[in-house]
Amino acid sequence: MNAKSATSRASKTSRKTAISKGTAVRKATAAKSKTGKLPEWNLADLYSGIDAPEVARDLQEMDAECIAFETDYKGKLAENVAKDSGGQWLAAAVKRYEAIDDLAGRLGSYAGLVHAGDSVDPAITKFYGDVSERLTAASVHLLFFGLELNRVDDAVIERALLTPELAYYRPWIEDLRKDKPYQLEDRVEQLFHEKSQSGYAAWNRLFDQTISGLRFKVGGKELAIEPTLNFLQDRAPEKRKAAGQALAKTFKENERTFALVTNTLAKDKEISDRWRGFADVADSRHLNNRVEREVVDALVGSVRSAYPRLSHRYYALKAGWFKKKKLAHWDRNAPLPFAATGTIAWPEARNMVLTAYRGFSVEMADIAERFFTDRWIDAPVRPGKAPGAFSHPTTPSAHPYVLMNYQGRPRDVMTLAHELGHGVHQVLAAKNGALMAPTPLTLAETASVFGEMLTFKRLLGQTKNAKQRQALLAGKVEDMINTVVRQVAFYSFERAIHTERKNGELTAQRIGEIWLSVQGESLGPAIDIRPGYENFWMYIPHFIHSPFYVYAYAFGDCLVNSLYAVYENASDGFAERYLAMLAAGGTKHYSELLKPFGLDAKDPKFWDGGLSVIAGMIDELETMG
Repeated sequence: MNAKSATSRASKTSRKTAISKGTAVRKATAAKSKTGKLPEWNLADLYSGIDAPEVARDLQEMDAECIAFETDYKGKLAENVAKDSGGQWLAAAVKRYEAIDDLAGRLGSYAGLVHAGDSVDPAITKFYGDVSERLTAASVHLLFFGLELNRVDDAVIERALLTPELAYYRPWIEDLRKDKPYQLEDRVEQLFHEKSQSGYAAWNRLFDQTISGLRFKVGGKELAIEPTLNFLQDRAPEKRKAAGQALAKTFKENERTFALVTNTLAKDKEISDRWRGFADVADSRHLNNRVEREVVDALVGSVRSAYPRLSHRYYALKAGWFKKKKLAHWDRNAPLPFAATGTIAWPEARNMVLTAYRGFSVEMADIAERFFTDRWIDAPVRPGKAPGAFSHPTTPSAHPYVLMNYQGRPRDVMTLAHELGHGVHQVLAAKNGALMAPTPLTLAETASVFGEMLTFKRLLGQTKNAKQRQALLAGKVEDMINTVVRQVAFYSFERAIHTERKNGELTAQRIGEIWLSVQGESLGPAIDIRPGYENFWMYIPHFIHSPFYVYAYAFGDCLVNSLYAVYENASDGFAERYLAMLAAGGTKHYSELLKPFGLDAKDPKFWDGGLSVIAGMIDELETMG
């Protein structure tokens, strides 16, 4: 961000906020001495600042291009595609549409990333809202294109696709036509689109700003959510308990707001689903993921039936390591008594991940290294910064950016490996262009989880101390339980909320009851769920931003377990086949991408195979005592 906008932001900062940021700087300095200097991303590859003249220029260009596109093509698709040169005419239109999509992606990504970096700054919040509104208003002029294209007869489209220029876009056109049964009349689609800014998008912003603004009193200090959640993994049991109770207290004080957000968004989705004709509450997500409902049902059924041999068994083991029969819910992710202490400095984390990647593929490591050398990563914890971690693909004419909140834990190293897996995938898929680079969520999580597995296996191979091997193995099992068991429990929770919402609003108490039910089932008898945990559903952003997203994590983890087994038994050429799968982006169905590896997600035994890998690791832990 340039100096001028930085000065502008500072002038709008209240004294109270400045004092809290000063305290945060002192804490960050102390943390930095342990983690080393943490990188902040350089968003200038998109724009130099929120007040950069290029932003205004591109917004104006966006407006003009969208209006011109509508003028040139609206109402003309059916007639022109049916002509002898229809394929070339449509190819030219799709290329223009794609160029607009790329420009919109650049603007929207920049606004979103700046906002993720500081969601409480008033100038940034206004900028984010203004850009979002401009993009929505401009894109109204593009809505007709997909709707009209889907009304063209199949035979006419097939004939046009014989033209090589248009044939390149076949995957995008075929994907678009899968939405055909759920399309509405043009003016209704326009209304849905325009109202999104004052509808679900506004509620998403309210959630983000509320979560970022919450403060939790731990040990006499007022903390944001990310450092508070971090205390749940502290070695000191009194700090874990204090953090768990602080989370419960603040969540309780804000339960009406979060219940209102959840109810409103569930109702908004129900209205949309009903108008479009989706039969099941999750069908729109399955369509978006290009995955069949029965495949997801098989995954969820397999995981739920495996709860006793996975999470229930592991948490009983963990309680035993702490010499207890049960662990309080705030001790679920406690570091193991025999785990190594100390903070992993940033340079060491970087080396761990890049070395693991390089051992698999030089190309993969070279791409990942650019995130460090070119400043594509934002790692420090800051007030107002979005919690958690993500890799944002931005747009193919630019490059991805990774956000994380690095605090030097082993789990943070795995998060780095995870997000860089996404980043490598996004870089490789970018060559497909703005329309076909995006990957369905089911496969999007494959690259990230595979990156974690590579890093874990390398660390395990280098660890000779028996207790440290046990700690490393247990840590991986915990991560896999969080990725598979916990996410399927989240999916079950969402299904229950959205199903029950059809019959009226749910109170915060009722939402809490559903949460405790699915958590109790998934965690098992060795986790003692104490009062206050009933409101821990409130901070999960996926419920708000991407309903039913969560099963993609379990899909990806089980898929990677099977994929890694193929890798360990593979002859030469696996890495090349794997990178080719990533480079395909959204141009192929997941079933087609898995064929070269001999994997079939529709096979009922497929998911059991992935889950048996986790069970096998727990077997090994049991033998270690």
